[in-house]
Order: sequence, then C-alpha cells, then structure tokens
Amino acid sequence: MELKISDIKKEFEDSDICKIDDIINKYSNDERNGVIKLINKYKKEKEKYEQEIIRTERMKEFEKKYSNFSYICGIDEVGRGPLAGPVVAGAVILPKDKNILYLNDSKQVSAKKRDELYDIIMENAISVGIGVISPTRIDEINILQATYEAMRIAIRNLSVEPDILLNDAVHIPEVSIKQVGIIKGDCKSVSIAAASIVAKVTRDRMMEEYDKLFPQYGFVRNKGYGSSEHIMSLKKLGPSPIHRNSFIGNFVLQ
Repeated sequence: MELKISDIKKEFEDSDICKIDDIINKYSNDERNGVIKLINKYKKEKEKYEQEIIRTERMKEFEKKYSNFSYICGIDEVGRGPLAGPVVAGAVILPKDKNILYLNDSKQVSAKKRDELYDIIMENAISVGIGVISPTRIDEINILQATYEAMRIAIRNLSVEPDILLNDAVHIPEVSIKQVGIIKGDCKSVSIAAASIVAKVTRDRMMEEYDKLFPQYGFVRNKGYGSSEHIMSLKKLGPSPIHRNSFIGNFVLQ
C-alpha cells in the first residue's frame, strides 16, 4: 500500500540528517510531485549540512595547530560598547572528539540559534568559565581593563586549568598561560566562537532581567546599546543604576 505524502514527510522530518540519503533512496522512484519536492528539499538540506561540516573543519585550524596541548581554551567577550550593563567574558574548553556545528561569531548567529548552541556547549564542553564586570567597576578602571579583568575571572572559573588560550585579538595581562591572539578569532576558531556565544547569551539574559527592573530603557530590545529609544529615555529620565557613567556624558548632564 502506497504511503501518504504526509507520512513520508514525517519520516523525512524525524530522520537524522546523516541518514537522510537512505530515505531519499527509499522514495527515489516515487513519481508524485509532493514526494519529488520532499526529496529535492532534503537533498539541499544534506548539501548545506555537508558544507557546514567543511566550514567547521576550517574553523579548527588553530585547534589542530596546537593539538599537542591537552586543554585548549577559547576566550572572548561581549559588551564593550553598550551604555549600560556589564562586560562579560567567556572561556570555553571544547572536547577534541566532539564536532559542534554552526559555531561562529555570536553576532553572525541568530538569537534562537545562539540559545540552541549555548545549551549544546554547556552540555558538551569540558569546562566553561564566565567573568562578569559591573558598570561601576568599568567606570573605575575603564572598559579595556574591565575586559581583561572579566577574562581573567572567566579563566579562574574554569574547572580545569587550560594549557593554552586562544584569544580574540587580545593579549590578556597578568596571565601566565601561553596565549595566542587571533584577529577575528571568533570567525576562525571553534573555541573562541563557543566562548563568544556563551558570553553573548549570558549577557543578553542578564539584560533581559535588568529590563524587568528598569523597563523604561528598553534593555530587553537594545541590551544596553545606544539605540535611539535608549538614548531618548536616558536624556528624559537620566541614568539607571546599571548605566556606565563614563559612557553617557554626551547624553546626560553630570
């Protein structure tokens, strides 16, 4: 008895992409337009999947170069530029035998995909460390020093000590571990990309909680960055307790 197209569709949807060729071959002789469309759709999905594997392998260049080190740690931060909220650093040690696809600079990944990847990273990473520096501390020591401090805290919060740090472009002072600075590292290293996503999701969730306390600034939408809505509220209402006073002089009379 011929299966309904809806049943075949469900079979495709429920299948692991790695095994999709088996289902494509199973229905390759079915001449119904609906089945042909399904086969063409999943052939494209398989092609995209294979291209992603190739892209991810290219992003392991530095992990392969330093593969003699046991624990390779990616470091990145988010939140240097906002007018409000903390700067957050992530430190991630990925397992060498696990392939996590779709890792990239967090700015290049949708919010939904970042959340998905965050869960995958937290479940599979050997260790994850987070460093958070408050707006008050940023005002005290400046954003660059605050970024370094967040990174040092993230490293200290790892459950294992890394042998080498892959950093997104910077050299972190007061750290004795070997460091490699990589320009645009969050696009070139899976470890740095993972750190970027962990830091971004962590900070975004913090700003969403701050929005509940200070809803008038639109933090849930702007995450503390200087959107027109945010600047307008800042000029009208003045700063909240989480604004960076050293950043807002152009908008608020001190």
